[in-house]
Amino acid sequence: MSVNEKMKELREAVDRALCGYFTEELPQKELFDAMRYSLLSGGKRVRGILVLKFCEACGGKIEDAMPFACAVEMLHCYSLIHDDLPCMDNDDLRRGKPTNHKVYGECTATLAGDALQAAAFETMLSSPLPAEKVIKASYELSFAAGEKGICGGQYLDMLGERLEFDVAQVTTVHNMKTAAMIIAACRMGAILGGDSEKEITAAENYAKAIGLAFQIRDDILDVTSSAEVLGKPVFSDEENGKSTFVSLLGIEKCEKIVSDETEKAKKIIKEAFVDDDFFCDFADYLCSRKS
Repeated sequence: MSVNEKMKELREAVDRALCGYFTEELPQKELFDAMRYSLLSGGKRVRGILVLKFCEACGGKIEDAMPFACAVEMLHCYSLIHDDLPCMDNDDLRRGKPTNHKVYGECTATLAGDALQAAAFETMLSSPLPAEKVIKASYELSFAAGEKGICGGQYLDMLGERLEFDVAQVTTVHNMKTAAMIIAACRMGAILGGDSEKEITAAENYAKAIGLAFQIRDDILDVTSSAEVLGKPVFSDEENGKSTFVSLLGIEKCEKIVSDETEKAKKIIKEAFVDDDFFCDFADYLCSRKS
């Protein structure tokens, strides 16, 4: 089975699981609708898939990790809803559809994001797995979600609209805003599967490498692709006056870094795991993606 076929299978499994959430017929049903609108609007499910596959690679069962994969996707979705709000990036398009606040209004969109963040932790903490693993995995996501993770990264990202950042500062923003969630997903999977420090460390180092490649590929696509292909506005960073890897280093240098980080990720996996095919193919997929 090719990496695309395996990813499709795992993505569909995550999507089926997510479809079961927020379906109650309660007075706040429109809030549930807003949550489901963004949660089920597509996406590659990169973070959820990484939870599942690292759990499996470390000796665990995919079905045991599924609630945690769903939790990661809920929290990621919350961050996208909030990032798109008028007070932040003020975007009108996400995954080829109008952003949440364009459909449901700014107040409901904000609450939908808030509720998805809370639901992520409720989902994990409801797992029947051993309490120690549940707590450790939940901690990973809480750290990635906070002031040293995506919230801190978004703050610095907005600050970058007023200041000129150098490569080191852009890398700091990336490490918090993008890589933190990918690192959390990989570490969570390794914790749930076997909780071996060697495997957790390898998962984290792999995540750092593919996370950097992922962000730089995003920066490249922002200036080389189209809104129709990406499903979101292009040239948005340039219009907002933000420094990016591309604006600072140029496309050719960025392509070289993406390639180097991808090879680094594959080397890390090959040294730590016997069955490395999926993770190596996955790194190549992220390196060459068009959307």
